[in-house]
Amino acid sequence: MALTEAFVPQGPLVMALDDTIERRQGARIAAKGIYRDPVRSSHSHFVKASGLRWLCLMLIAPIPWAHRDWALPFCTALTPSERYYCDRGRRPSKLTDRARQLLLMVKRWLPQRDIVIVADSSFAAIELLAAVSARVCVITRLRLDAALYEPAPLRRANEVGRPRRKGARLPTLQTVLGNARTSWQTVTVTRWYSQGERNVEVASGTAVWYHTGKPVVPLRWVLVRDPQCRFKPQAFLCTDQTASPDQILNWFVKRWQVEVTFEEARAHLGMETQRQWSPRAIARTTPVILSLYSIIALLAKQRIREQPIILRHAAWYEKEAATFSDTIALVRRWFWCKQALSISEGPSEMIKIPRPLFDRLTDTLAYAA
Repeated sequence: MALTEAFVPQGPLVMALDDTIERRQGARIAAKGIYRDPVRSSHSHFVKASGLRWLCLMLIAPIPWAHRDWALPFCTALTPSERYYCDRGRRPSKLTDRARQLLLMVKRWLPQRDIVIVADSSFAAIELLAAVSARVCVITRLRLDAALYEPAPLRRANEVGRPRRKGARLPTLQTVLGNARTSWQTVTVTRWYSQGERNVEVASGTAVWYHTGKPVVPLRWVLVRDPQCRFKPQAFLCTDQTASPDQILNWFVKRWQVEVTFEEARAHLGMETQRQWSPRAIARTTPVILSLYSIIALLAKQRIREQPIILRHAAWYEKEAATFSDTIALVRRWFWCKQALSISEGPSEMIKIPRPLFDRLTDTLAYAA
């Protein structure tokens, strides 16, 4: 994979799994549905949105010229609504089913690399974790009232009956949080929700997650609280029981780069501006737009060796590092010069701009938002 070779040639691969809604309306768009709007909704206020739901898998990689991690999309799948399947007489495919397919597929692509998947609470499903935990490490949120148990005791010789799947019931994480005897340790998270370093208190342990009729998932749980009470206590799970709490938290906070990628794809790459309605055009346009984000990062890495990136500053603040808008501007200048000014003999004070390049620049400025 070109992304891994360019940005993460060694070490574990941290990938983010998340879904987003492409707000679309139209009677001919068969795959659209009604979903909860994650931007306008809150815990007390529910807002619905009509559109297409896309499940996206992204590589979280350090970008040298941006001095931060970016979420680079490389695999996007459409997840239609339940009504879409019912109208066609098919069994509905849940979001976690598509997620399982993507995770197992990327492990087949990269069998020699350790893969860490960070996701939100939508993917904290026992069936999904049990299906992929043997091949990839999954980190997600965990409910404070989750049913956790001790591992099943060893089966004795000549014991009658089926083997036990779990041991004694453990206290819920809500009980652990309120217990005065809980042992807490201080951990430093490098980029807590993109706000710089922050010291938090964590308590951790191992357990198995089990519900009747479902498989058993061994995990490490991490309970996080802020000594200054700036946020509510949170719980996380990791399917790799050998991972340390600070490693789990530093991996999970990288997930928030996904929201930045979705927003910049809407602002700079034209996501949600498409007007096609045929199923084939819908199925290929948005994945291409999201993959363009990664292609621009690859092209910029090649170009930045020869030409430093230009930071465009605003009048009211000074940028310290390049953003995606600076990166896409670097790639555009590269393409324009390669296509129209490649026959220039050398630098001079006066540059004659050919008519095709002049028309292209005019059109670009005329349609720029």
